[in-house]
Amino acid sequence: MDEQNTEQEELDLLDILLDEENEDPIVLYDEQGKPTTFDQAAIIPLENKLYCILVPVDEVEGVGEDEGVVFEIITSDTEPSSLNVVVEDEIIDKVFAEYEKLFDEE
Repeated sequence: MDEQNTEQEELDLLDILLDEENEDPIVLYDEQGKPTTFDQAAIIPLENKLYCILVPVDEVEGVGEDEGVVFEIITSDTEPSSLNVVVEDEIIDKVFAEYEKLFDEE
């Protein structure tokens, strides 16, 4: 394993998501260890929580082409950051409403 890969593995997921210069895709693994590649669309702070919208590069069942998936970013002082898929329609709608506001401000 080369030094660059080791350095990337040591970065916390939150650091990667918040890095405005990062253009690398995000690779997440399901319970069976299957990788899925995503492009990052946005980080959305909402109601004292932090969410991200990721757009699958790979085909994902139930997600249309050019659709994003909302994840809650879970942070801890003792554990590495992680992502949880948001399934509550109310939260998903609020996150996408905030996302759309970003384009209205431009």
